[in-house]
Amino acid sequence: MASPVIVRTTSGLVEGRAEEGVLAFLGVPYAAPPFGENRFGAPVPPPAWDGVRPAVTRGPAAPQAAGEDVGLYAPDVFETGEDCLNLDVRTPRTDRANLPVLVWIHGGAFSIGGNGAAWHQGARFARDGVVCVAVNYRLGFEGFLALEDAPLNRGVLDWLAALEWVRDNIAAFGGDPGDVTIAGQSAGAAAVATLLTMPRAEGLFRRAIVMSGSATLVATEQEARDYARTLAARLGIAPTRSAFAALSPEALVAEQPPPLTGDSGGLNESVPVKPVVDGDLIPAVPLAALRAGASRHVPLLVGCTSQEADVFVRRLAEGLDEAAARAALDHLGVTVDEPGLTPAERVGRAFTQHLFTRETRWIREARPAHGYEFRWESPVESPVGGGRVGAVHNLDLPFVFDVLDAPGVERTAGPDAPQALADAMHAAWVRFVRTGDPGWPLGHTMIFDGSTGRTP
Repeated sequence: MASPVIVRTTSGLVEGRAEEGVLAFLGVPYAAPPFGENRFGAPVPPPAWDGVRPAVTRGPAAPQAAGEDVGLYAPDVFETGEDCLNLDVRTPRTDRANLPVLVWIHGGAFSIGGNGAAWHQGARFARDGVVCVAVNYRLGFEGFLALEDAPLNRGVLDWLAALEWVRDNIAAFGGDPGDVTIAGQSAGAAAVATLLTMPRAEGLFRRAIVMSGSATLVATEQEARDYARTLAARLGIAPTRSAFAALSPEALVAEQPPPLTGDSGGLNESVPVKPVVDGDLIPAVPLAALRAGASRHVPLLVGCTSQEADVFVRRLAEGLDEAAARAALDHLGVTVDEPGLTPAERVGRAFTQHLFTRETRWIREARPAHGYEFRWESPVESPVGGGRVGAVHNLDLPFVFDVLDAPGVERTAGPDAPQALADAMHAAWVRFVRTGDPGWPLGHTMIFDGSTGRTP
């Protein structure tokens, strides 16, 4: 067994372990457990501890509903618990190496997920000289429900607390606190877009990566308050901190609707709980703030996959005729010009454009960025219907993190997923974290569809 390695944090000593040739410190608290007297409050520093705290097993993710295994993605099962404000650090060395730092915020519609998901483990970034920090944060109602006497945006405050922990502690893990890149995918990418526009986040990071994200995934304060009052009325309680604290975390999770339950109004309408534009912590809708010049000095890498929602929508649209498909596209206001598509395929492509592609385009139109599009199509037939998996939502993750050997990748991408493409994508992300330049010009789009990338 490898010898333990011990690092001093602002709260005490932590003991990590060797993992894949790098050092891993798992489940390190960046804030106190947000339950008991801390429930529905802003994050507070973790209590200091004596002696050496083991950091060799993953910490719990935030309470959440059990994920549905639809035969795609990694078969992740998250241990959840109250001590959920923790993070994992993977680093090649723990001396004062001043290495670049990547802080990863996981996705899951602000309702599910955790930093332990198999497709975004950071050991290969650490192998290549990047200190990788992966963050857990409060989800669902615990993190985002707008109660009358509780701070808004508790999950957002968790992101800030984690970044402040990185600022104060990462040097002891070999990282440079002045050379931090924040990155996320899906809701995690929306978190990054939001952080880009928050005055309190300024100075906590130097670069940003938005993968399959959105700069409009927020609610107005009125919408958030109305949602909380409606929920409270249905439960027969007041929309207050004390009333909701009387419910167990498990009972509150059971009351939360699953994500992506909205209609075709757009991505925002499909996510029930999300950050709130309060005019203070989040001054404006992030897209509007980006258009007004927020964080224009921060290098940005932004993109999505070419078939994010296709397979899921195709499954629902099987048997649709041409007239019905045309009506659906008219309703969405989307044109799909690709020849040879069936009606169900056209509707699937339209929903990808409506929910994801346009969000990426809006960000790129708002400010300069390095763009990318992941077009490599998995040949695997989806076990839930809808035909081939294709370039589906999440599939770019194991390529970016260079983990094609992770659980679930083969059943989603097939046995012959191109390692050369993972090499190219991972190297581009490493270059961006190190320099702010992924390897192609600002304003251009790199297409990842074969063994390497190409610009059109």
